[in-house]
Amino acid sequence: MTIKVLVADDHAAVRAGIVLILDGVRDVEVVGEAGDGEQAVAMAREMRPDVVLMDVRMPRLDGISATRELAGISDVLILTTFDLDEYVFGALRAGAAGFLLKNTDADSLVEAVRLVARGDGLISPGVTRKLISAFAGQEPRREPAADPGSLTPREREVLACIGRGLSNAEIARELDMAEATTKTHVSRVLNKLGLKSRVQAAIYYSGERGLEA
Repeated sequence: MTIKVLVADDHAAVRAGIVLILDGVRDVEVVGEAGDGEQAVAMAREMRPDVVLMDVRMPRLDGISATRELAGISDVLILTTFDLDEYVFGALRAGAAGFLLKNTDADSLVEAVRLVARGDGLISPGVTRKLISAFAGQEPRREPAADPGSLTPREREVLACIGRGLSNAEIARELDMAEATTKTHVSRVLNKLGLKSRVQAAIYYSGERGLEA
């Protein structure tokens, strides 16, 4: 299966570097490049890429607003310099699947694209963990659309694994179940809690643990 990727960044040199890396990967195809948010949304709606690599600050339409408009169309992997500001927090609320530093190495970039394309959100124990912790500590916690008590014991186990940053494959191994079953449980957890992404689920889990402490 070929992963279709759209690269959105207003800096031509950054776009060129990303495209150069991805073009050399057998299972990845760059289907388009966008120089601003409006163009990114229009191209994504037309091309339906699996993953959109989205810069945060862009002219005409910023990456947060663009991410919000792409909900249900493509998974968005935010490109950031790790500024913990309202832009990044807003992208989480908009449903971004994960975050990637612009100075990441080529192998990590490719693996991030593959993870997001598999529906695994980029929740690593390193940089993204810091981002999640900062967001959970600074942003007022909102109640989910449904009572967390509606989660089954197995779904709560899956939520805990998401909170620890495990991928679907890792959750499947830890809980001894098929990866397809894991994906089903993850979807149910998100739906029951009224969340848009695994990143939001990890943040929610961090908040739950904070209340229990």
